[in-house]
Amino acid sequence: MNSLPSLLHIGVIRGGPSSDYDISLKTGAHILRNLSETHKPIDIFISRDGKWHLNGLERTPERIFKHVDVVFNAMHGTFGEDGKVQDILNHHGVKYVGSDKYPSAIAMNRWKAKEVLSLAGVKTPIFKIVRNTDSVFDKAKEIWNSMIHPLAVKPARGGSALGFAVVEKFDDLAHSIEDLLKNHDVVLVEEFIPGISVSCLVTDNFRGQDVYAFPPSTQLLVEETKNVEDIAKRVHSLLDLSHYSQSDLIVAPKRGVYFLEVNTHPKFTEKSLATKALEPVGVTPKDFLHHLIGLAMQS
Repeated sequence: MNSLPSLLHIGVIRGGPSSDYDISLKTGAHILRNLSETHKPIDIFISRDGKWHLNGLERTPERIFKHVDVVFNAMHGTFGEDGKVQDILNHHGVKYVGSDKYPSAIAMNRWKAKEVLSLAGVKTPIFKIVRNTDSVFDKAKEIWNSMIHPLAVKPARGGSALGFAVVEKFDDLAHSIEDLLKNHDVVLVEEFIPGISVSCLVTDNFRGQDVYAFPPSTQLLVEETKNVEDIAKRVHSLLDLSHYSQSDLIVAPKRGVYFLEVNTHPKFTEKSLATKALEPVGVTPKDFLHHLIGLAMQS
């Protein structure tokens, strides 16, 4: 693992206008703490209404970027993970940790990501989408009659699956879709597959591997572990993601491993799954952050 220049100016962007604002502040704080052991990281705060701040003072992005060599994006969900902040960083020629604009947008869109991965042979639950221009009743009826129950309903785009529901009755399906369409333009309805929920963190160019998988978040059988790690690595490569990502999957008895969604900026607090994934292989949060920043500097 290459060490970073001690005088490197690292900006950490946190906050932002998404429903993941609070967890982003915690992710950012954890990153700032760990980087403070070796550097003097710069805290870049974006308020809920989208205003940028440096050292507590409101500043334009271009003024802020004059003070940084590389950025660690600690935002989750809308704006931070969907290609929007990546577009701003690209425009100003700023190096940053994480995936580029278009791969970020695809990964954030659950059904687009599933379409790409399904075509490549990655197993994912059968799904349909409902748009806010559809007749909710007609679409719900069509889905109810064509898919195995129970069904999982969630926003088609987003960070945390806020609004996620499992429904076993037609009325609940219609109501869940209707509720979500008040705040989202597209809703995803998929087959609910019972099994073990598991997350798997991967990173680029680590320990001699182009894409390296850290141990899954749940203890599994040896063969299941290998399948989970292989799928997480394939998802990362097929979606053209950069530096790191974390896939959420279901290990179903007799049916195998199914991909659910991928996070291009997984939560990275003291107790998050991504942080815990480092422990079994002897990697400290600080070393992992240094590795990611090193990858960003080489991009």
